[in-house]
Amino acid sequence: MEQFGYVAIDSSGAQKKGNIVADTRDQAFEMLKRNGLIPMEIRQQSILNRDININIGGYPKPRDLSVMCRQFVSMTQAGVPIIAALNMLSEQTENKRLAFALSETQKTVEKGESLSMSMRAHKKIFPELLVNMVEAGERTGSMDIAFERMAVQFEREARLTALIKKAMVYPIVVCIVALVVVFVMLTRVIPSYVIMFNDLGAELPGITLMVIAMSDFVIEKWYLLIAGAAAIILAIRLYYKTDVGRHQIDKLLLKVPVMGSLMVKSASARFARTMSTMLAAGITVPEALEITSNTMTNVIFKDALMNAREEVLQGVSMSVPLRTSKVFPPMVHHMARIGEEAGDIEGLLTKLAEYYEEEVEIATESLMAAMEPFIIILLAGIVGFLIGAVMAPMLSMYQSLENL
Repeated sequence: MEQFGYVAIDSSGAQKKGNIVADTRDQAFEMLKRNGLIPMEIRQQSILNRDININIGGYPKPRDLSVMCRQFVSMTQAGVPIIAALNMLSEQTENKRLAFALSETQKTVEKGESLSMSMRAHKKIFPELLVNMVEAGERTGSMDIAFERMAVQFEREARLTALIKKAMVYPIVVCIVALVVVFVMLTRVIPSYVIMFNDLGAELPGITLMVIAMSDFVIEKWYLLIAGAAAIILAIRLYYKTDVGRHQIDKLLLKVPVMGSLMVKSASARFARTMSTMLAAGITVPEALEITSNTMTNVIFKDALMNAREEVLQGVSMSVPLRTSKVFPPMVHHMARIGEEAGDIEGLLTKLAEYYEEEVEIATESLMAAMEPFIIILLAGIVGFLIGAVMAPMLSMYQSLENL
């Protein structure tokens, strides 16, 4: 099989450029004609002249996927065929990786493959949750409902992610500012005062000597600080990649005051929203638990859901392993149990998701409110310590002059 670059005209007269894989140039010509294109130029590509496909931007975010689902529903409800809808989506989607995946999915569907199987070939673009929902929609003939539910799912996920990022931006920015201030003071301000103190021959107190030593170390051996910080970060990342390390770090994160509570509420909201979406589409509880576990970023919740899946396969109600895991808040397993008894577990989980999504928003605001004064006090303390080290010998000299 060879790769050919082509320039062709479609039925509307628009020019199309792209690549196609075929055995011969004539076969590529025939394949383009079958796709409704009029080939103008077909050239075999080598390593030297092959088009380089550079994806601009990262992988699609939940907001991108939400917009895609909304647009797909609007198109199909307006009577647009799936293949045409995929083509339109690929042309108007801003995320290049998502646009490419939609284009390739369209080509696969044109060959007779189902939409879900075509999307499954692009696992890094289309989440497993979306693919399974599409597959369930194909089985029940409710594709529009599947995409509509996934649009809501991605919108909620995008909102939760934005809230958590919002809580983290402020402390990160302030910490960076604090590091810059400390660096400037140690490398610029303190050395200028050291020269003055040496000229005066003043006796320096311990706090000032300590800060001067810190200043000398930063100026002369700054590379050791960078190397040390890089080594620590690398060691933590490598340790986190191990099974033991990831479990220990994720468990430790859940014990961090305020932040741990926020992570628990966020995981509870994601669990409830994803499970309700899966169950409403007719997916079995064990399969839904497995898919939901893959959406969890903290391995502690992932393990709890996979253990719940194994117990459900043995005939145990889902609420039981959720309770015994002691990972989720009591309200989660209570609502799950009530839903199981009432025969409306997806409805109760939807309400549970809405509750915890509001809780995440409140917890985020509380976290920001608590961190603002703490960080300001910490920054003021660091700067005050450095200023105090500079002022201490000056005050000592001033007192000595008064005694004279």
